[in-house]
Amino acid sequence: MRTYISSALSAVVLVLLAVLVPLSALSAWVDLEIDNTDRYVTAVEPLASDPGVQSVVSGLITDEATKQIDAGLLQDTSRDFLHEAVESFTTTDAFRAAWVAANRTAHETVTAALNGGSGEAVGIDLAPVMAQVKQNLLDSGVPFADGIPVRHTEITLLSADRADQLRRTFRLLRAGSIWPAVGTAAFAVAAVLMAAVRGGPGRRGAALAALAATAVVGLGFAIGAVVLRGAIAIARIRVLAGVPGSDRDGAAAVYDALTSSLRSTVWIVLAVGLAVALCAVLARMWAGRRMSVRA
Repeated sequence: MRTYISSALSAVVLVLLAVLVPLSALSAWVDLEIDNTDRYVTAVEPLASDPGVQSVVSGLITDEATKQIDAGLLQDTSRDFLHEAVESFTTTDAFRAAWVAANRTAHETVTAALNGGSGEAVGIDLAPVMAQVKQNLLDSGVPFADGIPVRHTEITLLSADRADQLRRTFRLLRAGSIWPAVGTAAFAVAAVLMAAVRGGPGRRGAALAALAATAVVGLGFAIGAVVLRGAIAIARIRVLAGVPGSDRDGAAAVYDALTSSLRSTVWIVLAVGLAVALCAVLARMWAGRRMSVRA
């Protein structure tokens, strides 16, 4: 009977940790990175050198500029010339500075949109980048540069319908902050202590039970890490499915940059969980053999 009860309790611990671990990681991620402007900007700053982002920015700015420029028979030629000039600008330090400024401004917009009402898409406004591009091209004497408009031009990160689906989840995660992580750690410790108490009055029985519970907890954390990795992958597919094709490379780069710390967390928790489980199993086997020899 005790064996069945122990197996049932182990299954419950595994299921709860499979849910609590990803919930804890996501909640802490929203609190520590998505809600923190400096960390948000640090995560997306390297994207200024990402070919996908550079291509999307170049295309959007060129398209907006071309709409305002009437070059007659030279329209296609002027467009190609402008696109080449803008694309060249995206490799400069000035573009990197403009990208950082745009994202620092965009952070408040992104978090406000995720907290806002329905029907609002989430994106990065390229107006600061366009202003810098225009000034740079004017200083270089590029023809038609004075016709480049400086106005709201957005890289879509989340379509309106996807944003609507994520808003409630985002609010719950923000409300949770780091407390789910604290609760998960407390639950893991409590599971081990309860197993030790149930192991019997003797020290050896309690130690063996505690080691068995530790192995279950370690495995539970590892399973939770796998669940988290799957959730990140599924969310990526769903998010990008709602982004316009012209913005998809840029949105994918931003998504991957913002979830980089989560993916690192997956591997850390997976490695630590498996290591704890393996060490606990080996320790229990060693302790069991010693007890058999002494008996």
